Amino acid sequence: MRLLVTFFIFTLTLTTGLAQRYQIRGKVIDVADSKSIPNATILLLSVADSSQVDGMISDFEGNFEIADVSEGEYLFKVQYLGYQNYFRLIQVANDLDLGTIRMREEATALGEVTVSARRATGEQRGDTTAFNASAFKTMRDASAQALIEKLPGVANEDGTLQAQGEAITQILVDGEPFFGGDVKAALQNLPAEVIESIEIFDQLSESARLSGFDDGERIKTINIITKPNSRKGQFGRVSAGYGTDERYLVGASVNAFNNDRRITFTGLSNNINITDYTADPNAQDNSRPQNGIIDTHLLGMNFSDKWGEKIKISGSYLFSRRENFGEEKIFREFITNDDTDQFYDEINEETRTNNQHQFDMRFEYDIDDRNRILFIPRISARFEDERSNFSGETSDGTDLINTVENNRVAKNEDHDIFNRIFYSHKFNKPGRTMTIRARTGNNSNTDRALRTATNEFFVPEFRTEVINQQINRDRTGFSWETGISFTEAISERSQFELEYEIGNRVNDSDQLIFDVLEEGPGTAELALDTTLSNTFDSKFLTQEVELGYQYKLEKVQIQTEIEYQHAQLDNTQGFPVPFELNRTFRAVMPSFRLDYQISQNTNLEFDYDTRTNEPDLRQLQPVVDNSNPTQLYVGNPDLNQAYTNRLRLRFRSNNPETDESWFLWSQARFTNNAIVNSSFIAQEPTEIQDGIILDPGSQLFQPVNVQGQFDFRSWMSYGVPVGFIESNLRLSLSSGINKRPTLVNGENGFNNSTRLSPGISISSNISDKIDFNFRTRFSFNTVKNSINPALDNQFYNQRIRLNFNWIIWEGIVYRLDLSNQVNKGLSDGFDTNFTLVNMSLGKKIFKNQRGEISINAYDLFRQNNNIRRNISESFIEDVQTNVLQRYFMFTFTYNIRRFSKGMDMDDYNEMMGSGGDRGRGDRD
Repeated sequence: MRLLVTFFIFTLTLTTGLAQRYQIRGKVIDVADSKSIPNATILLLSVADSSQVDGMISDFEGNFEIADVSEGEYLFKVQYLGYQNYFRLIQVANDLDLGTIRMREEATALGEVTVSARRATGEQRGDTTAFNASAFKTMRDASAQALIEKLPGVANEDGTLQAQGEAITQILVDGEPFFGGDVKAALQNLPAEVIESIEIFDQLSESARLSGFDDGERIKTINIITKPNSRKGQFGRVSAGYGTDERYLVGASVNAFNNDRRITFTGLSNNINITDYTADPNAQDNSRPQNGIIDTHLLGMNFSDKWGEKIKISGSYLFSRRENFGEEKIFREFITNDDTDQFYDEINEETRTNNQHQFDMRFEYDIDDRNRILFIPRISARFEDERSNFSGETSDGTDLINTVENNRVAKNEDHDIFNRIFYSHKFNKPGRTMTIRARTGNNSNTDRALRTATNEFFVPEFRTEVINQQINRDRTGFSWETGISFTEAISERSQFELEYEIGNRVNDSDQLIFDVLEEGPGTAELALDTTLSNTFDSKFLTQEVELGYQYKLEKVQIQTEIEYQHAQLDNTQGFPVPFELNRTFRAVMPSFRLDYQISQNTNLEFDYDTRTNEPDLRQLQPVVDNSNPTQLYVGNPDLNQAYTNRLRLRFRSNNPETDESWFLWSQARFTNNAIVNSSFIAQEPTEIQDGIILDPGSQLFQPVNVQGQFDFRSWMSYGVPVGFIESNLRLSLSSGINKRPTLVNGENGFNNSTRLSPGISISSNISDKIDFNFRTRFSFNTVKNSINPALDNQFYNQRIRLNFNWIIWEGIVYRLDLSNQVNKGLSDGFDTNFTLVNMSLGKKIFKNQRGEISINAYDLFRQNNNIRRNISESFIEDVQTNVLQRYFMFTFTYNIRRFSKGMDMDDYNEMMGSGGDRGRGDRD
């Protein structure tokens, strides 16, 4: 044994000596003024393939030190937003001091003008807007969302995060998908302090990225680039709280990063309307209150990794259980074709319990430098229990026309599987490629419901109708699509593409409605209602051939395509009356795209494209839906597909010298054969199908094709720093025009609406101890109806929101979230103004102030409300829903921070603080 121990010690000593490690140190400064550059990215790269071996960021004085470096040759790189990259080949055989590294700004110096120490907040690189995260101050422990909402061109509109006028639909972290398409969960699971820079761009579809030809399918994407010294370690947050009215919150988000391997676990249980784990103590799903009272329980995991040099994999799984109790008040003014008015008032409540599983994955395999496979599956399953009831009454403003009382108990199941697979091949000749793609989709929906209703009709004479039904709906669908495309380079600047695609969508829907004749203990006598029951199959086979051409210059790229589409729609009804309907659609769909790089930081894009939209199964199925017996709905198997022309303009400009930014986005769409709901208001008893009578004053809605639909939307933003208050100012202006064709009792008309919405926001950039974000938005709206001008109206809405956070003294933290809404011009009882005030007072505890205890107050003045106006082709409605109101809660939170080599305590304090307050303490 002694001999074995001696041998082990000798071997360990020898191995340690052979595997000696060294240190690399240095300092990064600005070549123009010799001032230090903090938070510069220091990278040690492999000479063979430029892969990252190690990395960190420079401290507040620009110093850096990389420890544990093996002997060998490396490519040393320093990068910082707004500066030219610095490269140097180094040989490590002992400790190495690289001395002072001088970085040169990319912007041209302006004569005798003195360059200040301010760093550029961002720059425009083609269609990508890049921001330096360190140029935007946030509170300690702030989430990525708090940081991103400070960026120019980014706004939170009614709970939806938008960038440059379009909704953000994807979050990437270091270029890899994070939490699938759940933007809110992704941003709340990352702390702002680990972010080095942020990129905002329009990501092309998978197919376009492989082929190099833009198909017009783009999604607004944010790519979060993390600091190198945050890519190896564990970080996150745990929270727990309990309050008045038995309100509670327990949640955790933990990230384990090991360079390419990244795992995130999320858990949440609460009854305070938080539907995703949030790092904001005052958050109630951002600016718009959640409808209803929601209990949420969820578990989630996100995973990404690289397996060797050829395989990248990422995926996420989320289980959620939500119970929502909702109450709603609706006032609806219908469009009529005469001088008579028709109004509908409804009060409803429902309890829905929803259990859902969702799994997303992305698998990339680079077989070699010419062949690549991409596989993207998605699986979801939803199980829902519903208990609901509503009471409604229709009137002419003076006298009742009809009333309805409805109760429903239901169980619903949805199962969906969606797969996409891509294969791309690059030939030996540059520019010659082949891409093969395929997708499949399976879905099934099973609904079982019991429904009772009592309906009263007052004209031409009083009549009562009682309904007692059992409803069975079964829907299955299968779809597939495959395509192949070739690209060929004609010259160094031009390329063409040839593409063929074929796909089919097959749907089978059975709706069986039974009248409950007699109920006994555990049994019921049922009779099939043949007037409301239906079995229906629909097949939609499409084939498309496309030819495209692309031409590139230094600053201009032009692309044009022409596509021919042939579609075959086959509808078959088996019950109650067998019939078949076959339709053939042919369409020529041109597209054009222009990209113009006006200057290094200014970009202009123009798109024109055409699209078709086929009717869905509910719109096609000729079965009466009597969910509301006074407002029936029936499908239309004779529908044509809609054809839309779309024009879109984007302008982006970001001046890194002044930090001024301009963003403009506008879109116009013209639709022929638009699918809208026609409205028929019965003046006398009318038989709409065999055995189904529409009583006077009741309505029948049916989808039809109409001409002349048009909508226009635009959004503009101007951002500039305001030095005297160390903040960023953003002015915005959005507008919209909607021309909605209507068909009421056979008369054609238009329901037109316009909207003009200016806004202003100011976000602080003072320090990590004082942080505020103020924004207000005004909205002026008009509605004009060509059939009945008596429905013309104007309404106004103003929203103000203030987020204020202040570390007062010795870790004492005050937070305020104030929202105010003013409504004018809505229906009686809906012009309600309210102020929602959430605040908290907390104390940082433990080492490095990682823990916090706080007292939180939600809806301090008990004024929370949720009112909105909806405009359709058939009516204008105002809706008010119940919301969570005042409670108080005691909360404990703890921030997990444990980073590996490359992170010392100074670096940690630099991330947690403003950079100047660099306290010292023990390292984990």
